[in-house]
Amino acid sequence: MWVNSVFEVLAEPRRRQILDLVRDGECSVNELVARLAMNQPAVSKHLRVLREAGLVRVRVDEQRRLYRLTPDPLRELDQWLAPYRLAWDSSLDKLERHLDQMGQGQTGDER
Repeated sequence: MWVNSVFEVLAEPRRRQILDLVRDGECSVNELVARLAMNQPAVSKHLRVLREAGLVRVRVDEQRRLYRLTPDPLRELDQWLAPYRLAWDSSLDKLERHLDQMGQGQTGDER
């Protein structure tokens, strides 16, 4: 299932850092190496995994490879998570109502 593979890719903290860096625009491999304080082969390996998962795209500009975020897999993941988010929000709403009722009960006891 594609969701599992996206989760597996995103489980690695350095890959999430790379996505954070390319979220706002293109970055070269050398920029990523400097900002992550990692060696080039390690960054390239993470970029390959991200590219194969469809999370980044590469564009060749003369001697440089520029990477940018591809949001489609994240949108699909967000859609998959939507029912769980609704269930979570519903539970939080119930908790909020319960805490409000408890707070009203304590206020009444203090009077």
